[in-house]
Amino acid sequence: MSTAPSRAEATRARLLDAAVTAFSAKGFHGTTTRDIASAAGMSPAAVYVHHRSKEDLLFLISRAGHQQALDVVREARASSADPVAQVAAVGRAFAEFHAHHHTVARILNYELAALSPEHRAAIDELRTGIDRELRALVADGVAAGAFDTPDPALAATALASMGIDIARWYREDGEWSPAQIGDYYADLALRLVGAR
Repeated sequence: MSTAPSRAEATRARLLDAAVTAFSAKGFHGTTTRDIASAAGMSPAAVYVHHRSKEDLLFLISRAGHQQALDVVREARASSADPVAQVAAVGRAFAEFHAHHHTVARILNYELAALSPEHRAAIDELRTGIDRELRALVADGVAAGAFDTPDPALAATALASMGIDIARWYREDGEWSPAQIGDYYADLALRLVGAR
């Protein structure tokens, strides 16, 4: 059995990559299907052969990116039973995710308003999953006496926010590598929750 993607799957993936490029350069509303097709080296009709709409492309990008972010948080939490090690791992992994995937992450966080109500609801469910993971992480650390923070829910929100913001300012030719950012944000995460 072949594991190579079919031609149609490869074309859909090429269009998704082109949509990421176009949306990151011009924003969702500034991007036309012609821009996406052109970036993929195809005719504008190809977009509609493989995807229902430009908004559907945005949804697919957003769903995959948010699921990946949720998986990153879950895997980092699962890396240790110690709350202090968990919060450091989450701070590092979430920051590195946003640095490595800064182009997609900008789309995930700044183009949400362009999603249809149905698609936005599906994305909000994934975002809520990330929020729940972070809130549980901080609450568990407080309950174990490992963290000292007066508002665990606000600390969890701040933990998410500082990672998300990396996508706004990170540049591949910038001063810091994703690993350097990850190390720094692991330390910030520990301070944020008042790790003992």
